[in-house]
Amino acid sequence: MVQAHPSGVTFPGGESMAAMAERAVRAVRAIDASLAAVVTSPLERCAETARAVTRAQKAAGRTVPQRSDRRLLECDYGDWTGRRIDSLAKDPLWPVVQSHPSGVRFPGGESMAAMAERAVRAVRDVDARLAAGHGDDALWVACSHGDVIKAILADALGLHLDLFQRLVVDPCSVSVIRYTAGRPFVLCMNDTTGELSRFVPPPPPKAGARRRRAASSDATVGGGAGAGAV
Repeated sequence: MVQAHPSGVTFPGGESMAAMAERAVRAVRAIDASLAAVVTSPLERCAETARAVTRAQKAAGRTVPQRSDRRLLECDYGDWTGRRIDSLAKDPLWPVVQSHPSGVRFPGGESMAAMAERAVRAVRDVDARLAAGHGDDALWVACSHGDVIKAILADALGLHLDLFQRLVVDPCSVSVIRYTAGRPFVLCMNDTTGELSRFVPPPPPKAGARRRRAASSDATVGGGAGAGAV
């Protein structure tokens, strides 16, 4: 049902997929800016979220290209796929997944290190391409899965993959990363408020105005609390 008809699913004791999609639409409507692209995992639950994002942009009079990227697929759990969590928790591999994920390869499936490597490469590739075509302030959306998003965030934070289980990524939450030449900046993680207007990039310069400099890789000393001073 989750795979074939997600709009009809309500998780036991939890949220419906339709409500999750509606939250995503509200979040995107709060961003008064054009998206350069929506890139999604091919799996239907992600593709449906991506369609909700593009519909929200269309309702605001914007046309946003949407495409799928297999590198954003969730980890191939192999023989674990479809098994209940309470059963998997008794598997000898379970504690390794929790404490040493970089050393895990799922039986008949993929290693978590390979999943992390392809996912990070995907977002960095897409971001570089869109920045080249739309400028450093290009705003785009990737729709993916919990472990994949945690791996991308861990890379941006400079965390070893073995520490990525410390991160929490809820369904239909939003995390924001700004990539620069020197380093990524993690602007928010696991946001479920739907208030994303603070991430709207500044408007493009008017004709004849001086072009903005490329996005800085410098961090503000003191966290930006001062007015031009430490």
